[in-house]
Amino acid sequence: MPIIKITQPFINNELHCPEGKARIEICDKDLPGLYVEVRKSSPGQGTYYLRYKDSKGKTCHQKISKTHEMTLVEARKAAKTLKAEINLGADPRGEEKAKRAVLNYSEFFEQHYMPYVKVRKRSWKTDLGFNRLRLKAEFGDLRLNQITRQHIQTFHTRMSDEGLAPATSNHYLKLLKHSLNLAIDWDMLETNPASRIPLFHEDNLVENLLSEEQLERLLSVLKTDENRMVCQIALYLLSTGCRLNEALQAKWSQVDQQHRVWKIPASNSKSKRVRAVPLNDSALDVLNQLTTRDRYEHVFINFQTELAYTTISKVWGRLRTKAGLPHLRIHDLRHQFASFLVNSGQTLFMVQQILGHSSPAVTQRYSHLSTKSLQEAANKASIMIKGAMATTG
Repeated sequence: MPIIKITQPFINNELHCPEGKARIEICDKDLPGLYVEVRKSSPGQGTYYLRYKDSKGKTCHQKISKTHEMTLVEARKAAKTLKAEINLGADPRGEEKAKRAVLNYSEFFEQHYMPYVKVRKRSWKTDLGFNRLRLKAEFGDLRLNQITRQHIQTFHTRMSDEGLAPATSNHYLKLLKHSLNLAIDWDMLETNPASRIPLFHEDNLVENLLSEEQLERLLSVLKTDENRMVCQIALYLLSTGCRLNEALQAKWSQVDQQHRVWKIPASNSKSKRVRAVPLNDSALDVLNQLTTRDRYEHVFINFQTELAYTTISKVWGRLRTKAGLPHLRIHDLRHQFASFLVNSGQTLFMVQQILGHSSPAVTQRYSHLSTKSLQEAANKASIMIKGAMATTG
């Protein structure tokens, strides 16, 4: 372990490991503790280190930089700064070990986040999919305290640039924010880098309401297509205004045809409350045509698997195309049912109760559909005025 007056020319030209040795430490005479490690495997190159004692008197070695990345003057300056911080109580090696002890995002997500949300969040499979599709590749190898606000914001913007819908991009950001908030609650992280990052404006109030002619085309397909079960599901959605997942999980034990009501349990309801859905004549017609009662627990069964449906997206895509309505989403059937209610004169409060909206603000999106009903109400006032004028005349 030679001690010499290290110079920049020495760094540039004399960094060679002696014959028979795998490595050597060359100590700086001008700055005690600073040394250059040279390895036989990397002739002409070395690494600056600072040797110091921690608070327990143990000798530690803190890496500063590679010799080709920093000049000798810069290395001495960095070593002096480190020595000053150590004299004030800092422990570079201890801090480095602490950083390494922090879980990376993948470890945190798989070992802590998922076990927590599986029993608390019905949409945990969606979170799992988001992590598999994008989050793991983007943040998985980073330790929780290495994730920065700028990185998250760049990721959020890039998803939009790649063509993802604003709502989908926002779901990724919300998941990151929620998971990192839990890391803070569990003392794994001090601050949340995803906080205060603004969401994209979601213009998701698109309503593909059908004209009478379009509705006739759709009903014609649903009454005649060979896939009767999926057609019955679509007719049931159109007749009740329920959500697809509510229908697919419906059980015969929840249906009371005599009293014309279907009780959706809290576990299947988006509002997380028990909801009673009134069954009109067309909904009862659908139920009466099914052959699954007394044979299966669920109302709608895929006879190929003899299990309840989990999705109908592929068949629905074919049905809507067959009806000449390629833009029609399955959720639009719920909107169509709401339009039937509003345009028949039902109040928005009544629509809210039937659809199971947790807030009147959600139902308010249908207020523009009531124009016809409002005009009819206003015309009643006109009739009374004209009648009074005629009597006066």
